Amino acid sequence: MISDIDRTTSLHLNNEVQFLCFTLDKDNHSELYAMNVFKIREIIYYNGDFTETVGENDGMMIGFLTVRGESIPLIDMRRWLHYSSQEPKRDLRPYSIDSQKSLVVICNFSNYTVGIKILSVKRIIQRNWSEVSVGSEYGLDGSSKVTATTKYDDGSVIQILDVERMIADVFPMFDNFSNLNLQSLEIIHSDKIILLAEDSKSAAKSLQKIIEKLGLKYFTFPNGKMLLDYVFSEASIDHIGAIITDLEMPVISGFEVLKSIKENPQTKDIAVIVNSSMSSDSNKQMAHTLHADGFITKSNGDEIEELLRKFLAH
Repeated sequence: MISDIDRTTSLHLNNEVQFLCFTLDKDNHSELYAMNVFKIREIIYYNGDFTETVGENDGMMIGFLTVRGESIPLIDMRRWLHYSSQEPKRDLRPYSIDSQKSLVVICNFSNYTVGIKILSVKRIIQRNWSEVSVGSEYGLDGSSKVTATTKYDDGSVIQILDVERMIADVFPMFDNFSNLNLQSLEIIHSDKIILLAEDSKSAAKSLQKIIEKLGLKYFTFPNGKMLLDYVFSEASIDHIGAIITDLEMPVISGFEVLKSIKENPQTKDIAVIVNSSMSSDSNKQMAHTLHADGFITKSNGDEIEELLRKFLAH
């Protein structure tokens, strides 16, 4: 049901998106959660054995499952929602998903493959990004694991989860990997401002660290609309050096940002770099068709430096 990637990619041309809507509890009135189908490789019922992790098994990760010879780490989504960085040693087993079978969403993003255990799938929903609200509109605090919300058919709230943050929480060594790579980055001498559009707070933080290490000034926006509002409200755009945008964002997507910038005669020469964990060939081709100036895998410091050095040299 999620194999038609090319058709899903075309949704972006209409500022639309598809989410897998699922539950984590057996209660009939349990909360609804969602994630972008672009990040999903497949959904399976796993009846095989798990390879348990070394040491205690009371954290977010259950162990490893084997799918067609590939060993994949398995995360209990409900355990992660109850995880707090303030209590990293807390026993999360009481919050495990209660199910006989293991329904697993296999995801590919940011060069990682992970399995996420959920309870049940509601269905795939299609929404315009304008129907997706940033989390704060529902009073979700800054430390929330929810990037945005939308509404289900009956009007109930669907919470769209920040899977990038999940990876950073479960595998902190991966989160710090970009920090280790910062050592190779060198200052770029430019007075131009870099505009960043990113709805994931953890991904935005990594991106900001890279730009700061390069010695550049930047403004960060949590969605494409706020970035475009800034660009087109400026009397002069000469101070904008480049735009780095995520693809999936509430209100206005990254593809819509790209279209708007490149179709406007006043802004078409501003370099737009797509920074996305969804690096499929179809996404790259779509970005190229819309005249993106670069496509990088999420927050790759070396690639960002190479492109910014190229565009800011003009």
